[in-house]
Amino acid sequence: MASRIADRLRAVAAVLLPLGVRQWLRAQHRRFGLHRKPVGTVAFGDLRRLTPISRVFGLDRGLPIIDRYYIDKFLASCADDISGRVLEMGDATYTCQFGGDRVTRSDVLHYVAGNPEATIVGDLTAADHIPSDSFDCIILTQTLQMILDVRAALHHLHRILKPGGVLLATSHGISRIARREGIDPWGEYWHFTAQSTRHLFGALFPADHVRIVTYGNVLSAAASLYGLTAADLTREELDHCDSDFEVIVAVRAQKPLVGVAR
Repeated sequence: MASRIADRLRAVAAVLLPLGVRQWLRAQHRRFGLHRKPVGTVAFGDLRRLTPISRVFGLDRGLPIIDRYYIDKFLASCADDISGRVLEMGDATYTCQFGGDRVTRSDVLHYVAGNPEATIVGDLTAADHIPSDSFDCIILTQTLQMILDVRAALHHLHRILKPGGVLLATSHGISRIARREGIDPWGEYWHFTAQSTRHLFGALFPADHVRIVTYGNVLSAAASLYGLTAADLTREELDHCDSDFEVIVAVRAQKPLVGVAR
């Protein structure tokens, strides 16, 4: 509670106090160590351990896990975009959950054959067999970090969107490693930031057609790394956003209508 009050006071001070005064106050805090919690006074409790509480993101503790809490929140905010012909990776869970009867056709892409839900089998980095301008919406959750050639995948995702279509993508920011080459069907190569995401998507979509949202704070980041779930935190703790701790990076990118210059 005390830390939240301090955060709010700092936010108010940032608005009300001149920059010079704020800089002087920060200097005094550093000079006298006022911003530090004395060494040896931190109570780690159950978190003083070298292994996580759960090694599977908290899936063995219950749902939703923290990542999925944030992904659900993002997709709920973009639910109106999930309509018409929709493509999702792996299965159609989010298409059904957030698209409902707005979806006229649901497609599922999977990297390898054998997925009974897949209507399209292929590699997003070499997806020439998927016709251009095909989809009104593409849902790409927690997939980009598993693709080594991200730029090639984004090229095809942009290409197969219809003009005016929307790509809804999420990816790990702060997270444990989930996949390893030689053990899993594919590896995990990247963790993204809002800055890197803006550069990657900005190479294909106009800047005013890209909206990037980050979710997380130091508490939810630590909880996620330990394998705790959303149920272990309060809604207020989960929903507090600190841009220095990006647990999930989400992007809504819209392909311009024909004739609209980039």
